[in-house]
Amino acid sequence: MPLRLVVGAQYRDAALSVYIKIAALAMRPEGCTAKVSVLAEYLGLSKSVVERGLKDLSHPDEVDGLVEVVTTRRTLRGGRGQSAHRVVRKATEAEHFVWVPVRAADALSPRLLRLYALIAYAEARNVPLAVGDLGGMLYHHTGTKAGQHLGDRQAARLIEELGSTGWITVHARQGLQGRHAYETHRHPIHPAAQAPAAAPVIHDGSGAVSAGGSLASREDQRTDRPVKRAGVGGSIRRRRDAGSSARGHSEKRSNSSGAYRGPGLQLSPRVWQVLEPVRPELPSISPYVLRRIGQEIGRQLSAGVGMERLTARLLTRYSRLTAHGPAAERARRGDVGRWILGAGLPRHGCRLDSCEDGVTWATRERCHLCANIAAASAEAERLAAEEARAQQPAAAAPPPDPPAPSRPPTTWLPWPPPPPDPGPDLPDGDEREQLRAAATPEAVRQALAEHGAPTAIRLYGHALVLPHLTKHHDEGTTAS
Repeated sequence: MPLRLVVGAQYRDAALSVYIKIAALAMRPEGCTAKVSVLAEYLGLSKSVVERGLKDLSHPDEVDGLVEVVTTRRTLRGGRGQSAHRVVRKATEAEHFVWVPVRAADALSPRLLRLYALIAYAEARNVPLAVGDLGGMLYHHTGTKAGQHLGDRQAARLIEELGSTGWITVHARQGLQGRHAYETHRHPIHPAAQAPAAAPVIHDGSGAVSAGGSLASREDQRTDRPVKRAGVGGSIRRRRDAGSSARGHSEKRSNSSGAYRGPGLQLSPRVWQVLEPVRPELPSISPYVLRRIGQEIGRQLSAGVGMERLTARLLTRYSRLTAHGPAAERARRGDVGRWILGAGLPRHGCRLDSCEDGVTWATRERCHLCANIAAASAEAERLAAEEARAQQPAAAAPPPDPPAPSRPPTTWLPWPPPPPDPGPDLPDGDEREQLRAAATPEAVRQALAEHGAPTAIRLYGHALVLPHLTKHHDEGTTAS
């Protein structure tokens, strides 16, 4: 899309949506042949709004005299008309442009689409943006303020609404010199929150958007907090407690009962949407605490915290509360209202506004600063433990074990003598008879000398051995 369409005050907001849809359809071989009613149906706009946007695009503008959409009328011979053929102007090479998804034109309102295109161009060119800069490039096109740019408050509300659709992510106070940092997406990162039916869009005046029709002739008198006037004398508007006056001091009160009879509690639709997770507990909360809760939610919304983020925060923490016990019993004691103010709504995390309970809200990743702080704390605890161990006195060494008792002296016993040699193996009966038959005196004496008398007797018998025994042999035989 040419940048001149985005920043030019001569083009209505609807002209951007119509241009993107025609440019997308014109990429077909036959070009864009859709009727105005078909374009209006695609964009979700009224036919009159699309016709006014086409008028700005198909006529020379007041600044450059360029025609952005070239329309060719087509009529058959019979006089019956055929839908016009439309193509967009071919941009020059030196012309600035911005890429905008066609899906964004279908999903976003014309004003939010222009805001998205401005942020996308600034992000592509790395240009820091302030809320006032964006408000200076958005203009009123109807009413007494036609031609004037929007204020900072209206621009901030538009940015918050665009962020709730998921097409952009607002990093609060993370840009240059404390500005917000903006990140555009090619598709919404989460479903858009459905606004209540009783919350009209009033960014461009006091009346609600009526799809290109005329506004109401009389302004709606209902406001967020109506003031009820009572009588001529009026009433005490400041809330006083029944027991605030001390005894002995008389005080004139228009309400003798001491009950609060001021204006009824009225919360804006945005506050009701944030309190949706705890809606069953709201009837048990006192009006004073509920008013304090509404003020705290309004303060955070004005500071740039989105409704979706506040709602998710309250839902997560309320789920933890109900998981530990019945919340209805705590609501009867009035604890839920104080819990919402003290624990449910405050942001937990580091000094970065994008940190939500240690997690970066936009990316759902762990916050790097919280991770560094946790690592530094763990390291400090480790060093402190080591220092404490070093300062402790050394533990006394345990007493030595008593000496083992001395062993008695070893007594060595003599080894028993070996058994006597039984001699050579004796032959069996036949061999022994042959041995005795062939025995000679020399063989008998040799057996006595080598084996002794007993063995010689067993070999040769008594008859052959006894004649050769001497005194020495007799002693040995007797001893045997």
